[in-house]
Amino acid sequence: MKTNKPILYTILISFTCALALNKAKARAKPDSLTAKLQQAFAQDSLPGMYVIMTGANKTTYQHGFGYADIANHIPYSAGTVQNIGSVSKTFIAVALMKAIELKYFALETDINEILPFKVINPNDPDGKITIRQLTDHSSGIVDNPEIYHYSYRFYPKLRAYDSTSVIVLNKMGFGDKLKDTTLTQFFYNYLSRQGKYYSKANFGQGPAGGTSSYSNIGSALIAYLIEIKSHLPYADFTRKYILKPLKMDHSGWHIHDVNLKNHAKLYLDQKSWFPLYDLTTYPDGGLKTSAADLSRYLMAISSHDKKLLTEASYQTMFTPQFSKEHPPKDINLTYRNKGIFWNLYTNGTIGHDGDDPGVGTYLFFNKATGKGGLFLCNKYLPNKQAIVDVLVQEAAKE
Repeated sequence: MKTNKPILYTILISFTCALALNKAKARAKPDSLTAKLQQAFAQDSLPGMYVIMTGANKTTYQHGFGYADIANHIPYSAGTVQNIGSVSKTFIAVALMKAIELKYFALETDINEILPFKVINPNDPDGKITIRQLTDHSSGIVDNPEIYHYSYRFYPKLRAYDSTSVIVLNKMGFGDKLKDTTLTQFFYNYLSRQGKYYSKANFGQGPAGGTSSYSNIGSALIAYLIEIKSHLPYADFTRKYILKPLKMDHSGWHIHDVNLKNHAKLYLDQKSWFPLYDLTTYPDGGLKTSAADLSRYLMAISSHDKKLLTEASYQTMFTPQFSKEHPPKDINLTYRNKGIFWNLYTNGTIGHDGDDPGVGTYLFFNKATGKGGLFLCNKYLPNKQAIVDVLVQEAAKE
């Protein structure tokens, strides 16, 4: 059979051009995103950062910027491990909903029904504190900076550090002066009237539920309640019900849980970095993980993965806790409401951010599109908005 070669060549050229155009369009989206992120990365003089975007239970974009270790030119990769700060509180949310599924307690349970000692707010001695109030930061238990900042435990012998960073930590009030090594010890000393840290300064004014005050200690208290009812350390409970099911094999709550070869240096600036550290109240901000591991968690949460929770638990976790008519004092609902720990933003996203010495993180997903994103960077960011806005806009696209 004869072939009309000019026509065949025309078809072939057209197909090739179309294929090249499609590839160019496919490249244009991530390249444009990379350019925007690179600008924000440079603007904030970050040492290293990794970004992942997700959708339809798969990674749609990933890119590393800068270094996990500047001096040794080790790139910040998807497998780089670091602390993620308060993004860890979303794991408390999932662990709490699992504990409720296991019928350990309910959101309205009085914490004094569970604790082995009584918690009495000296500013509201007859009031009760519920688990729900711990989740939305209205419990009246607050972070006393004279105590909380000393719950950080630094490990200067595990890795070299820059002395300038330690001077800054000391000026900020951070240190490892507390001798407590368990949640049991810490919460008895902080909340029991017989405890050695007990003070009126550990509590806010007025009744529980009346005022919003962000509380790391109140958040970690939920993890302790889970420990009491499950008879498992919180780290083991979350490993069993979250980390293992999601194959987050490079994640853990303590320094000895992760491979230090993969652990990023946590920087004060481009020249100074902090010693490695853990937290006594580790559930509120101590998870150490990688962007790759965390993306598995993000995809599971955004798709309501039944490996973690029932659909009813997801619905409860993402239900607004505050009414616009009667919110607690000191909270502005203009930009966000609170779920069970998760922030419910008015732009249609659900997420949480994280900060700590040498740490800046963010994780979110868009309810309408099912797309999500995260970034980890090894430096504290006073304002993450430039990076967050780029990712949120990307996730809003159909």
